[in-house]
Amino acid sequence: MSEPTHPRPVDPAQLGFETIVYEKAPPRATIRLNRPDVLNAFDFRMLREIARACEDASWDDDIRAVVVTGTGRAFCVGADLRSWGEELLGNSSEYWKWFGAFKDMHDRLREIGKPTIARVNGIAVGGGNELQMACDLAVMVDTAFIRHVGLQHGSVPAGGATQWLQLMVGDRRAREIVFLCDEVPAAQAEEWGLVNRVVPEHELDAAVDEWVEKLATKLPQTTRYAKQQLNVWRDLAWHQTVGHARDWLAMSMLGDEAQGAVRAFLERSGKE
Repeated sequence: MSEPTHPRPVDPAQLGFETIVYEKAPPRATIRLNRPDVLNAFDFRMLREIARACEDASWDDDIRAVVVTGTGRAFCVGADLRSWGEELLGNSSEYWKWFGAFKDMHDRLREIGKPTIARVNGIAVGGGNELQMACDLAVMVDTAFIRHVGLQHGSVPAGGATQWLQLMVGDRRAREIVFLCDEVPAAQAEEWGLVNRVVPEHELDAAVDEWVEKLATKLPQTTRYAKQQLNVWRDLAWHQTVGHARDWLAMSMLGDEAQGAVRAFLERSGKE
């Protein structure tokens, strides 16, 4: 992955991405998470590549909207707990570094200066739901669901969910999603305001195309500032909590509770 010398966009082929597919077809750029063998779970490289793609798209004046989606049957299932178990469990300093990349990815996406669309092609779990919430608009396939399972796996969903769920669905429903860890089917996600639209799979691309076409007609600088203003409550909640969350979650990796939960998950997944 090359580093820029100036704030100028480049051909995506020059970026050397390995865990995402980044494409530009003005007025649209697409960031597609591409680790289908692990349901597009985040590893450190993927977080860095998403951030770099967002940076490039933000510099490209021909791009008027950015679509975020996944390869295969999942949108994203959050952090790759296998890499956690191998590298981060019991190592708070390494987790702190990892979460820094997660935070930077969110900041680059939220501050991209252009409307973003989550094309939720499949299940969105944990950090995957936080990723789609970080986008401005979301359309979801009707067979998918949203779920948070951090309280079962030794992690608090403080990378977006505890900050933004209450803004989107209200306090009681946010607590229900985080505490109960139940699946939220697509239709319910639409009803609660977690996504804008739910469509059958064969209509997913048409729905995204419709939004891109409409967004491309809007004045780019005016749209950028409107997005900045609309971000005010998300930014306020995020900046008040995410630094503390980063440190607390890093320290929790030293505790018996988180270590036991992650090891139990890895043992179960290894048997499947």
